[in-house]
Amino acid sequence: MTRQEIERLLPEIIRRTCIPKTPLFALLEVMAGLHQSSEQLLDEIDLICDPLRTRDAFVAFLARWVDLERIFDPVIPSAEGPEEPISTGLGRLRELTAAAGTLAQWRGTRRGLLSFLKIVTGLDGFEILETVPGDDGSIQPFHMEVLAPAAAEIHRPLLDRIIRQEKPAYVTYQLRFR
Repeated sequence: MTRQEIERLLPEIIRRTCIPKTPLFALLEVMAGLHQSSEQLLDEIDLICDPLRTRDAFVAFLARWVDLERIFDPVIPSAEGPEEPISTGLGRLRELTAAAGTLAQWRGTRRGLLSFLKIVTGLDGFEILETVPGDDGSIQPFHMEVLAPAAAEIHRPLLDRIIRQEKPAYVTYQLRFR
């Protein structure tokens, strides 16, 4: 609120005494100054809650709101400061957080897993094979093979965490890179 807006809330008799260089005028200026930072924050609230536009330090916090902490890399404290939560970087985490609602709807399905892997790595070429032959040549029941692009191999621990969490609970899997 500005000084004038605060002044309008006062009774008329007090408002008449609010002239420059008086204690009341100075007090209202101070009150307006105290509101300024809160009002600026409220004006930008949509910026804070949008994972694509919020500041870097807030992205991991938003990701926790949508249950993505379960895929974060194990954090080892370091003197250099906070590590990035996932190995593919903060930009990928922004995209993943923005898509979390849709991904949650498809959790446990082929479509959901493929979408999740594509968003988290930014790579195309993931494939799921559901009829995987075993050592004896017969199809292994309730087993799938996830084929990933070779460029994604550096993110193997992250992909393993995601597949474990996003596949149907009763299915086993094997992750292979092309």
